[in-house]
This record gives sequence, C-alpha cells and structure tokens, in this order.
Amino acid sequence: MAVDANTGLIVASMLTEQDVDDQSQVGPLFDQIEQQIGQVTADGAYDGEPTYETIAKRDPQIQVVIQPRVTAQPSAHFETEPTRRDTHLLMIQSLGRLGWQEACGYGTRALVETTMGRYKAIIGPRLRARDWRGQRTEAGVAVAVLNRMLGAGRPNSVRTSAVGA
Repeated sequence: MAVDANTGLIVASMLTEQDVDDQSQVGPLFDQIEQQIGQVTADGAYDGEPTYETIAKRDPQIQVVIQPRVTAQPSAHFETEPTRRDTHLLMIQSLGRLGWQEACGYGTRALVETTMGRYKAIIGPRLRARDWRGQRTEAGVAVAVLNRMLGAGRPNSVRTSAVGA
C-alpha cells in the first residue's frame, strides 16, 4: 500500500502473491497515484537501486527516505558519482542510524504503519475469499472502506504541555 502520511488515506494498493518482492511493486503503485509526490518513505524491504531508479523515473525531485539494510554496500561508482542511496549510507556512517532517521524524517513512516495497523485491526489479518479474483476484489473493497471511514471523521490530536505541581 501507498499511504499519504499527511492524511492517512491509502492512495494506492496492490495485492500480490507471496513470492513477489516489494521493490517490483513501486512502479505499479506509482501508476495509481495521480497527485504530486513529495517524498517516498519506506522500510528496508525497498532498499536497493531498482527502487531509487523507479522513483527517479517518476520524478527526480522526489525525496527518497529508505533505510538501507544493515548489510548495505556502496555502489561501484561511490567515489566518483555517489547515488542517493550512497548519500544515505554516508549519513548513517557519520550520524548513526538514529541520527540518520531524525535528519531524514524517517519517523513519518510510523504514520504509514498506523494505517497498516488500522487495516489489520478493522478488516482483519487475512483475506477470506478463496480465489485470486475474489481476493483482489476483497482487498480493493477493504481499502475503499478504510478511506471512507477515515474521510467520515478523523480526530484532531493536540499535544498539551504537562501541568507542573
């Protein structure tokens, strides 16, 4: 799923079988999104040059915040032409993982995870349809229902400062 971190709405979704890797679905998800994309934030499952290339094809101005895997290695031309991913690796090397997360705004991923949690809590952890067509329909309806529910009313959370005694 692709989620707008500002609204919590699911802007794109794709049901795949278990043997399909996450990186291969970035393009098909982009194809469903009509509005301008400012930033793509994703977990380590999307780490790799193919994801960065797909994002750059959509719009080279999109900010990419994907946490590199712990085993990530710089590109072959790291010394002469560092890639966006190489830049993340350098930042992690100098700031540490938590410093990189804070500097890049990786915390917005938690807002997306909230949507995933909402899906599992309201819709459930598994599909009920038995055939592939039914499962795709079920997942699509679930996304529409969640977006409709979110559109009907979303609380405005306000932080308050603690009152001292």
